[in-house]
Amino acid sequence: MADFDYLLAGGGAAGLSLAYYISQETRLRHKRVLLLEPEAKNQNDRTWSFWTDRPTPYDAVLAAEWRQLAFRSPQIDVVLPLRRHRYCTLRGLDFYRFVQQALGTRPGQFTLVQASVEQLENTPTGVVAHTSAGSFSARLGFDSRPPKPELRADKRYLWQHFVGWEVETDYDAFDTSTPVFMDFRVPQHHECRFVYVLPFSPRRALVEYTLFSGTLLPQAEYEQPLRQYLSSHLGGRPYRVAETEAGAIPMTDHPFEPRSGAHVVHLGTRGGRVKASTGYAFLRMQQHAARLTEALANHDALPANLTGDAWQFRLFDTLLLDIMQREGERTSEIFSELFAHNPVERILDFLDERTNWIENFQVMNSVTPWPFMQSIANVLRGKPGVREQQAVGQPVRA
Repeated sequence: MADFDYLLAGGGAAGLSLAYYISQETRLRHKRVLLLEPEAKNQNDRTWSFWTDRPTPYDAVLAAEWRQLAFRSPQIDVVLPLRRHRYCTLRGLDFYRFVQQALGTRPGQFTLVQASVEQLENTPTGVVAHTSAGSFSARLGFDSRPPKPELRADKRYLWQHFVGWEVETDYDAFDTSTPVFMDFRVPQHHECRFVYVLPFSPRRALVEYTLFSGTLLPQAEYEQPLRQYLSSHLGGRPYRVAETEAGAIPMTDHPFEPRSGAHVVHLGTRGGRVKASTGYAFLRMQQHAARLTEALANHDALPANLTGDAWQFRLFDTLLLDIMQREGERTSEIFSELFAHNPVERILDFLDERTNWIENFQVMNSVTPWPFMQSIANVLRGKPGVREQQAVGQPVRA
């Protein structure tokens, strides 16, 4: 017999989400679950934001939620009421504590081992994890370790990288009713760059400088635009940096396989749960965890379609990534057209991959077609777009 029924390699957002959903499913209460994670999840190491029109298991521990969004660019500046959706933010530490408390009520079901997984091996009857704390076997394994894909010449590879400051003031400075979804009114430097603002109180907000590009920057090149943005927004008045966060999320149309072998399912980034054109992943991880748990409870087996992803949305992601790689500064114009010509609920549904063919046509018909036609040609040729060299004496599009 295997040591466990299910083995989770990685206890970050993806692994803990699946563990939580399993813990809440009464039909799986007899299943033994091993969670392997090298780090103690006892710090606020990240923040997740997402939009949803449904309740979530984490509503009681959300840091904040809002019913409208601001979008700003050189082309438009609008505040968009959300009739169906709400925009939510969840702190990492609150999520970890919430899930740990839920798992703690099932001590006979869940075993947590602080160890790094060195190898996951498929066997005829299950999976064996070779770890820094020894080897463990299970009937099924779920792998959320960061992937290391071999790069392919026909795919696009960018980073969404960012530095965020949670700032405090001694005066009212932020509109708590309205997070800034994207503010493109910063120098683009021929890339996609914007600022993102989450106002937690009139005197405290997370202000984040975000880029989509192929290379990361020195720390100073993130901090200087943050200082300039805050100086402009606060009119030169003083502020304090209470907390900082930074990250780099792979943005690629590389095909991440949903499983490896018969008994190992991929979760999180390894399982393609990061939305390739936006970087949003948290809600996609929840949907994946719910899908897997439901199939295990109903059939004691994995679903035939592990993710439920639709090919047309993967194509849309590829086209936008191609534009970002070829001429990232156009991203501001594309999103400006989207928000100017579509209801905000349609855009959010589209980014959530919940729109039908008619709505997809309406979204794509609302933007200038030529950049996407170029990307379609690149996809058909199997060659990702690259930035054309500046002609001598010709200005580069800023």
